[in-house]
Amino acid sequence: MNKLPIAGTVWIASDIHLGPNTPATAKAFHAFLDQACAQADALILCGDIFDAWIGDDFALTSPPPWLADTLARFQRVAEKIPLWLGRGNRDFLLSKTLTTHLGAQLLPDQVCLGTDAGEILLSHGDEYCVDDRNYQRFRRIVRCPAVQWLFLSLSLPLRERIANLARQRSKASNRYKSASIMDVTPSAIEQAFSSCDAVVMVHGHTHRPQVHHQNVGGRARSRYVLPDWDYDHGDTHRGGWLAIDATGLHFLPTQPKP
Repeated sequence: MNKLPIAGTVWIASDIHLGPNTPATAKAFHAFLDQACAQADALILCGDIFDAWIGDDFALTSPPPWLADTLARFQRVAEKIPLWLGRGNRDFLLSKTLTTHLGAQLLPDQVCLGTDAGEILLSHGDEYCVDDRNYQRFRRIVRCPAVQWLFLSLSLPLRERIANLARQRSKASNRYKSASIMDVTPSAIEQAFSSCDAVVMVHGHTHRPQVHHQNVGGRARSRYVLPDWDYDHGDTHRGGWLAIDATGLHFLPTQPKP
């Protein structure tokens, strides 16, 4: 298990799903980045920062304005506080090439954080949804290094078309899946807890923010599920993050939609 000691006030967010059609979400997220620089000692974004990621070369060669703006803001954050960027099910192709360029660090897929509140097992969370066998099969395929090499060898326009098609098929497929299948599987959570000494787990992915308490191996455990972000659809908004310090773990909401 990867270990990452990180002292002070740590903020963690997930599932922002930034893209060309999320200007209001981006505005709220950018305000959050400014707030993190002023109030946190470190910032961790644990996956699905972007709604799709077709390769670091796309971001480093000719990024569209919405992406260039966010990347510039990441650079400014990384100049002030440590910044870790993680990979989710939408942006699993994000790599060290990008994080190094930004002055940030790439977050391991699963990591045990050593915080002032104790050890915390952190991941994006999609690996725990093992009852969704079709998704897990897809996950294994797209995370295969050979498959990724082949995809990244394609032209950027072709990669973008493939990514859009995959996103459309995923949305169509999810309409017919039960809520329980798209949530984490209890046995996978128990197995993950058994892999380290942490009594607290933090993850995103499911878009079901809540704190769950359970007993695993004779020990009381807690699982914090991070919220997703959306300021662009409907009259309400979603968003928020987890703050960790010596007093414990605390959910903090984003500001109301302007």
